[in-house]
Amino acid sequence: MIQFYFLSIFFNGVTGYVLGIEHDEAETSLDTGLKFSFRNATVRLVLGILTMLTGLLKLLSVTKGDIPVVGDLVPALVGLGVGFLLVFEYYNSRSELSTEKADKLALFLKRNKKWIGIIAIASAALHFLFPSVLLL
Repeated sequence: MIQFYFLSIFFNGVTGYVLGIEHDEAETSLDTGLKFSFRNATVRLVLGILTMLTGLLKLLSVTKGDIPVVGDLVPALVGLGVGFLLVFEYYNSRSELSTEKADKLALFLKRNKKWIGIIAIASAALHFLFPSVLLL
């Protein structure tokens, strides 16, 4: 479905931007005068859930003329991955339990957040520019 194609590009790009920016740049003023912040944990959680959901639905839906599952594999997996990272980031900031695996994943995320964001933006851009390429 073409709607999931659009949502995949949109959410992968926005989530990549959110992961790739520094915290000082994360606040945007809208024309209405309202402050919208990507630092807000709830905004990041909702964005992560929507990105994961879009990635899952992208795996299940087929764009006309494309190969099922394989045709959009990379954008779907990137969406699932970056969405999971935002949800994990929310969970890790709220959880009082600490496990070795969660601490390792949190350290990996902290070190590589910017690069993961760049990969998500690149995936969205390539998906937009080359719609009929296999795996993209």
